[in-house]
Amino acid sequence: MKRGLLCFGFLMILGGSGLAQMDRTAPAFYVVLNSLTKSCTVADKLPRTDTPNITVASDTIYKSRAEAEKAIKTLKPCNP
Repeated sequence: MKRGLLCFGFLMILGGSGLAQMDRTAPAFYVVLNSLTKSCTVADKLPRTDTPNITVASDTIYKSRAEAEKAIKTLKPCNP
């Protein structure tokens, strides 16, 4: 009986971690900062980590392009 409950609890913990992951089918937009030109743009993909002058300006993931473009006007790195 205890063994069954332990196995059930273990499976619930493993299965619950999948619920915390982001839905991959939902659109995602990012505000990307080019440190060479000091300009921000909206990208629909996360920038690669091997490009040193391109970084994400905000940790926020936007659901629409319009929402991300609106955020560019308010983000501090985009407006020096």
